[in-house]
Amino acid sequence: MFTGIVEELGKMVNLEMGADSGVITIEAEKVLENTGLGDSIAVNGVCLTARDFGSGTFSADVMPETLRKTNLGNLKRGSAVNLERALTLSARLGGHLMLGHVDATGSVLSVRPEGNAVIYTISAPEEEIGRYLLPQGSIGVDGISLTIARLGKDNFSVSLIPHTVKVTTLGTYGPGAQVNLEADVVGKYVYRMLKGGLPGGQGEGGLTLEKLAEGGFL
Repeated sequence: MFTGIVEELGKMVNLEMGADSGVITIEAEKVLENTGLGDSIAVNGVCLTARDFGSGTFSADVMPETLRKTNLGNLKRGSAVNLERALTLSARLGGHLMLGHVDATGSVLSVRPEGNAVIYTISAPEEEIGRYLLPQGSIGVDGISLTIARLGKDNFSVSLIPHTVKVTTLGTYGPGAQVNLEADVVGKYVYRMLKGGLPGGQGEGGLTLEKLAEGGFL
């Protein structure tokens, strides 16, 4: 689990693909501190497991499904990536809870300055992620915890402060850049309960005001 507060910018140094799997190698510094084999590191918001360490690098396995659903397959040698180690119980929760499980990829539609901020408008496929979004809600963009400023049809806008522009990959992105998107996990569970219930018979038929009243919640 992660918070969406990027710890450092890493650099992709290699991506080796086999017939049905691959290995990505990332150059880093801070996220290597107190990190061991099997630990989780978010790379552009994708939860990966460290399988090997080199001199200032770590490697992780990537599955074909990961490359299909994320922007990791678009990386080239030298590409910058957002890095964050997994959350510890003693850490400050500066962003919001993120799993590192990408729901969809979106494209940067526009970038424009607004005072000391920069407004990014990003496409959001309705079926995969758009239905979970709401104004002022949380969204993970390439592993960065952001707040939705405006919600449009099949897109949303976020306002980035100068610090975020400076210390993350978003500051280098222009229109057409592909980004990984992760919706708020709490919102996804609530949506599932309201629309169709959870597996095992819980909430079958959707959660309604009548059912809440029957349970003594209203």
